[in-house]
Amino acid sequence: MIKGLQKLTLIDYPGKLACTIFLYGCNFRCGFCHNPELVISPTEEKYSEEEILKFLEKRKAQLNGVCFTGGEPLLSLKKEFVKKVKELGYAIKIDTNGSNPEKLKELINENLIDYIAMDLKSSPEKYVEVVNAQVSLEKLEETIKIMVSYGGEYEFRTTILKRYHSEEELEKMFKWILGLTYGVKPKRYFLQGFVNKGKLLDKSFKSEPDVYEDYLGGLKKVAYNYFEEVGVRV
Repeated sequence: MIKGLQKLTLIDYPGKLACTIFLYGCNFRCGFCHNPELVISPTEEKYSEEEILKFLEKRKAQLNGVCFTGGEPLLSLKKEFVKKVKELGYAIKIDTNGSNPEKLKELINENLIDYIAMDLKSSPEKYVEVVNAQVSLEKLEETIKIMVSYGGEYEFRTTILKRYHSEEELEKMFKWILGLTYGVKPKRYFLQGFVNKGKLLDKSFKSEPDVYEDYLGGLKKVAYNYFEEVGVRV
């Protein structure tokens, strides 16, 4: 179900002039979520698929990419809708938490995805603590393997919070990932500094400090050992 439409983004889809479509619903309950209004699915959607398609038809000369995000878009994103967007000539990017490899594989098999971004939350031992929900590590691992092998563009990324992400913790997570790829370094990884916008899912994060580039710099040095490219977003 469609909650929102950002008509232009220069950030969400690397290398593309894109729009971002926000979908309701998420199976994780990360307390630091910056889109808490998207976590619970409402009974009515704000935009219809027809409205979005009309907008995209009008903007074909200005835009060349569409980013589907959430929430967790793979919970509700319809394959037929993605097909219609693709038929308009747009490149498609999916932002995912990695919990639905079956849906991801289905879209890949029909050549409907051009870029995948997966949020890595923590090492396996701390995943439940960070996402505040039951999680299938097997499904996360399947998604990671799909991304590294599917042949298109992809990135992994982590929103960094000081309470969760030390150098030691990230190294545990990176070793987990590298073990799944049989020692082959994944393409691209981004460290994203947490920004406390006040409107968070869990009020206990209200006083959580912002994370700036000085903190991310030390983590970046660790990440270089495990990925081909490493970047910072603040």
